[in-house]
Amino acid sequence: MDRPPPPGPGRRIGPPVKQADPTLPELFGIGPETAGQLLASARDNPERMWSERAFVHLAGAARISTSSGRTHRHRLNRGGDRAATNALHTIVLVRMRFDERIRAYVERRTTAGLSKTDIMRCLKRIVAREVHHAPGSPPATHITQNNPAPAA
Repeated sequence: MDRPPPPGPGRRIGPPVKQADPTLPELFGIGPETAGQLLASARDNPERMWSERAFVHLAGAARISTSSGRTHRHRLNRGGDRAATNALHTIVLVRMRFDERIRAYVERRTTAGLSKTDIMRCLKRIVAREVHHAPGSPPATHITQNNPAPAA
């Protein structure tokens, strides 16, 4: 009575994620769970997907100045979708561990004097940009006065 093991969460969520956006899970470090979470966050907040900047704020990867006096520092925005922020964090951890380009980047930035927290902040911003510009990402739907919606 050898039964195959039950399918894991990646096997169940993989096909719907591939159907929704086939390019996102192909990016390095993005598995079916993180891709699914990013897609869910994007689909739940279409009004916040009109630009890269809006998506970065949604994902909690926007820079906020914490400078005072002669010190010039930044931190990440604590607002936004916590699940999307967690997905970005997971992607950054995977890339820091397994991607040679990112490992070289971390080494270079550490030599420049940045802490691991600052390096991860920079990487989250980079990943958020990459995810937003992925070919299958949702199109911009924000309406401005210069770009009125077509009459229906």
